[in-house]
Amino acid sequence: MTTAQAGTGRTVTTDIPARLDRLPWSRWHWTIVIGLGTVWILDGLEVTVVGNIASRLSEPGSGLPITSGEVTGLAAALYVAGACSGALFWGRLTDKWGRKKLFMITLAVYLGATALTAIAFDTWWFFLFRFLTGFGIGGEYAAINSAIDELIPKEYRGRVDLMINGSFWLGAVFGSLLSIVALDTDIFAANVGWRLTFALGAVLALVILLVRRHVPESPRWLLIHGRDDEAERIVSSIERKVEEENGEPLPRPEGEITINQRRSVTFLEIGRTVFSDYRRRAVLGFSLFIGQAFLYNAITFGFGAILTTFFDVPSGSTGYYFAVIALGNFCGPLLLGKLFDTVGRRVMISGTYLLSGLLLFGTAWLFDQGSLSASTLTACWCAVLFFASAGASSAYLTVSEVFPMETRAMSIAFFYAIGTAAGGISGPLLFADLTGTGKVGDTVLAFQIGATLMCLAGLAAAILAVRAERRSLEDIATPLTAASDQTGSTGRGKGDGVYASGSGSGSTGSRTATT
Repeated sequence: MTTAQAGTGRTVTTDIPARLDRLPWSRWHWTIVIGLGTVWILDGLEVTVVGNIASRLSEPGSGLPITSGEVTGLAAALYVAGACSGALFWGRLTDKWGRKKLFMITLAVYLGATALTAIAFDTWWFFLFRFLTGFGIGGEYAAINSAIDELIPKEYRGRVDLMINGSFWLGAVFGSLLSIVALDTDIFAANVGWRLTFALGAVLALVILLVRRHVPESPRWLLIHGRDDEAERIVSSIERKVEEENGEPLPRPEGEITINQRRSVTFLEIGRTVFSDYRRRAVLGFSLFIGQAFLYNAITFGFGAILTTFFDVPSGSTGYYFAVIALGNFCGPLLLGKLFDTVGRRVMISGTYLLSGLLLFGTAWLFDQGSLSASTLTACWCAVLFFASAGASSAYLTVSEVFPMETRAMSIAFFYAIGTAAGGISGPLLFADLTGTGKVGDTVLAFQIGATLMCLAGLAAAILAVRAERRSLEDIATPLTAASDQTGSTGRGKGDGVYASGSGSGSTGSRTATT
């Protein structure tokens, strides 16, 4: 890959962002969804399998001297810690080196670590490669969500982002069903089945790696980093494919943007932008991530343990129950996603968080009263997570679209890392301890903590959420590289529109002027 250095120091006026935003939905966009979204299926498979095989790994003959609490507690926390550190490490490189290069590298890291988990012979090996698996996945969050928002038209950005992030739960369904087969000692020996599940994850990652080669670099990123000729070739190619598919010319693009190309953005600029110019959006990002991270990483990691501890469900059967709630999770973003583009971000984000929190309070009360069975608890979780999954996916959508282009991947990484560290590392550790006591009151307390954080995040969204639906990324957050005369009277970093007026002339391409 060529560097951006040769192209820096120029001012470029272009309509490429507008040309991408005015595209109708096409088969090409489906290739992006498939190429980028399928990795969340792997993530869902990973998390679910580990949660469901926890009891089997702790049994004699598994091949590992490990306890169930260590699997759902320490190993889960290490996976999340790896994801947080990986997000920060790879996120910076994603903004610097490009989206495509990083979503190929991070998937390769995930592939290797998962394969090595399959041959774990001691607890330290299992813990190490759970951390490294998370390290690869963390980088995927930053690289992929950046690429999604920058390639998908503004009319569809919300629903596509939610659907892709929600595909995690398809993986959870597969992981649940796979764990049933893997834990059946009539089919596989106790020390073989769980290894095959990790090996399968590595094989699927290899297939996705091959598919992903056809996903292009973000033209928006190329523009800023001095590679406008390459950006023009990519967008022109996409336009030809869409026109051939539809059999008619595309509508004229509406708007141009003038940017001062540069190679990189310093950490100081990123910090000032996020915490000074966009401090209200920063509070929103923290709230959304902490709420959803605690609920999901704490509760979902321990769902199998709840079933076996309180309802005497056999360890080999927990996958059936988890498959049901995983399907409910996937249906949330799938069925509600369009509303984020039509009804709007503020109503839908706040509504999904508040509804899921209130339903979780109700579930906690019923659990405390002893009114639930394994089946009815699963039904309650389906209702809670139908809304929570849409809300959780919207957290990634929010932080990927409300900050400037140059800071996008790092912003995603930062909020994911901080929010997930707060809820995702402490959550599994705390929840493993609470569930391990076998006391109903302790598990109820964990439910109530998760519900409280979800409700607080919903209230924050009601006040702070940005009306980003059907708006260009450049209008939601002015690029740091935008020419100074386009940032508006209120100053850069306030979400001002940057498109030049009178630009709907149908012209294409970029005009450059050396400065």
